[in-house]
Amino acid sequence: MRDIAHFVNGQTFVGTSGRFGDVFNPNTGEVQARVQLATAAELDAAVQAAAKAQIGWATTNPQRRARVMFEFKRLIERDMNSLAEILSSEHGKVIADSKGDIQRGLEVIEFACGIPHILKGEYTEGAGPGIDVYSMRQPLGVCAGITPFNFPAMIPMWMFGISIAVGNTFILKPSEKDPTVPVKLAELMMEAGAPEGVLNVVHGDKTVVDAILTHPLIRAVSFVGSSDIAHYVYQTGTAHGKRVQAMGGAKNHGIVLPDADLDQVVKDLSGAAFGSAGERCMALPVVVPVGKATADELRERMVAEIETLQVGVSSDPAAHYGPVVSSQHRAKIADYIQIGVDEGAELVVDGRDFSLQGFEKGFFIGPSLFDGVTKGMKTYQEEIFGPVLQIVRAESFEEALSLPSEHQYGNGVAIFTRNGRAAREFASRVNVGMVGINVPIPVPVAYHTFGGWKRSAFGDTNQHGVEGVKFYTKVKTITARWPEGEVEDSAFVIPTMK
Repeated sequence: MRDIAHFVNGQTFVGTSGRFGDVFNPNTGEVQARVQLATAAELDAAVQAAAKAQIGWATTNPQRRARVMFEFKRLIERDMNSLAEILSSEHGKVIADSKGDIQRGLEVIEFACGIPHILKGEYTEGAGPGIDVYSMRQPLGVCAGITPFNFPAMIPMWMFGISIAVGNTFILKPSEKDPTVPVKLAELMMEAGAPEGVLNVVHGDKTVVDAILTHPLIRAVSFVGSSDIAHYVYQTGTAHGKRVQAMGGAKNHGIVLPDADLDQVVKDLSGAAFGSAGERCMALPVVVPVGKATADELRERMVAEIETLQVGVSSDPAAHYGPVVSSQHRAKIADYIQIGVDEGAELVVDGRDFSLQGFEKGFFIGPSLFDGVTKGMKTYQEEIFGPVLQIVRAESFEEALSLPSEHQYGNGVAIFTRNGRAAREFASRVNVGMVGINVPIPVPVAYHTFGGWKRSAFGDTNQHGVEGVKFYTKVKTITARWPEGEVEDSAFVIPTMK
């Protein structure tokens, strides 16, 4: 049995807790490794190493830090195939999707390569008589990231890429379901030239999460996961004086107006709803066709499209998607499908009985399609996080607009239309953080920023882009005077710039 250890201070760190988590191969249902689960004391050892390393790393000039990022990018590209294979073997997503996972994270590393320019401060000469005012951005210290199972490469790189580039050191607590790739990333960061202790990986469960949220040397915490846990992370972390960005769940809608290109819409919905077995926070599990004619035609076409989908092992190049991450998650998805039936929605396509020949013990579930879903249903209100698409019919543009706007989640939304005015109005008015116009999965590029609204995000600063730089730095503003001539009287009132 392969054991997956922590990575601390530039080397493998074998814990002594005696606690382990099973790492499955979702394709076969078999346990393929054990991951060590750390104690609070072991987390502290990683933090101490990071704190020691941060002193020198912060004083390293930005250009040299950027060179480490350039080399890290090269090494990731060198090892892309092997990393994707490892990722697929633990998560279950197909190889092409795993490469996409890595590539979208790598785009943030590319953004971090330009950190010298981004860190430049502001300067005002002559703000007052002989007075100049300028600002600088400085690192916070030790930062931490708590990441989910569904993107074990992308989301860690979203977090530690910018944090390390600006001069912090980092503690990564990845999901215990697919922990190998995060360790490989830390090893590659060392190979790229980062000093020991700059990037550390500590595996664990709630014990480690709580230790991160309460540790006095950790200055900022970034989290991605379910909304309930995101709220807990935000409350606990901020109560202990930390900056926290905590991204939660989602129920992204796709609005289909009558003038939309349904050929393209069906293809887009198929990929967005069922790709990666629906295990994406930016998946599109709800489609809202406007008008009965649009809804009826869309339903008919989606049924035909679903019949063409191939579910297979993650290494099968012909498979559109693979298994879900665990047997528990498969059971949860199946339970939601039954709840939908019990609530009165029409189950048009039922994927629960799907079984892949030769891999009957794998965590596979077929695509499912509901029609007649209404906004009062539990399955509409909650995130299913599986290959389930729900049709919620709307009679008008206003009704369609209100559905994502009033939902408890506000991560992403898409509108499909040829009408520029309708698209512009929708983008302006919808109460959701990220909007796609004829783009089914509107994840912003790395030099913009990622973040939802409402219960999809807790905290005031989004991930990556300039917002990410702001999150991982603090601003210092200096007002400088170089007087000449006679000594001035002391100021007993607040000075002005007259």
